Amino acid sequence: MTFAAALPGKPREGAIGGPATARAVCVLASNPSAMTLDGTNTWIISEPDSDLAVVIDPGPLDDTHLRAVIATAESAGKRVALTLLSHGHPDHSDGAGRFAELTGTSVRALDPALRLGGEGLGVGDVITTGGLELHVLSTPGHTADSLCFHLPADRAVLTGDTVLGRGTTVVAHPDGRLGDYLDSLRRLRSLAVDEDVVTVLPGHGPVLDDARGAIEYYLAHRAKRLAQVETAVENGHGTPAEVVAHVYADVDPSLWPAAELSVRAQLDYLGEHGLI
Repeated sequence: MTFAAALPGKPREGAIGGPATARAVCVLASNPSAMTLDGTNTWIISEPDSDLAVVIDPGPLDDTHLRAVIATAESAGKRVALTLLSHGHPDHSDGAGRFAELTGTSVRALDPALRLGGEGLGVGDVITTGGLELHVLSTPGHTADSLCFHLPADRAVLTGDTVLGRGTTVVAHPDGRLGDYLDSLRRLRSLAVDEDVVTVLPGHGPVLDDARGAIEYYLAHRAKRLAQVETAVENGHGTPAEVVAHVYADVDPSLWPAAELSVRAQLDYLGEHGLI
């Protein structure tokens, strides 16, 4: 067993980017950071025999990246016909307007403020551009507008920031809510079990080849952190910053501001359930 195979979700080894499944190709944006990992994964989705493609999360406002996405599609004989957003964080959506100009496409999103062309995305919608079958899933929690996309033909799910290819994600309080996030993870676990989804195509990090394992790890991690936060409060750590310093002592301090968002979400959750 390789080291990668032993990690939650069985992340693929090697460079991020390029073909991931029969219908999904990743173009990695050049915006690496502690929060974006290697950068934003922009996904090109299309049926193998179609000349039309759907792009999910154009990424940051970076003309070089946006043109690379178009060139990647065109090199495969495809034209970008539709743009979708998993959520509105800038590293996923800031380039959407410019990308729409370059491709002449509409931009569909759950949040009306992010749409271009009028049509939004809703729970149960099925994208059929170029013969695709891409199901829209409501997965709030990381943000209120977070969506995932089920690609049944490839037994895959595109998860945006709801499930990452490495590490765990932030519940971006106050927009993100922990109760919603836990419900979304359970919904994804049911999808993995009931629909035999095996592959996670994340918004950041490597592709995961054990969707159920990754989601169950996320659920266990959240339960562990929640218990740690509850204990920290019981032991007198009264502010979110104090809880972060106590509970996230194993995390790079440069990430503590992001961790504090998750702690605030956890404190709200514990308060709503009468646990603190």
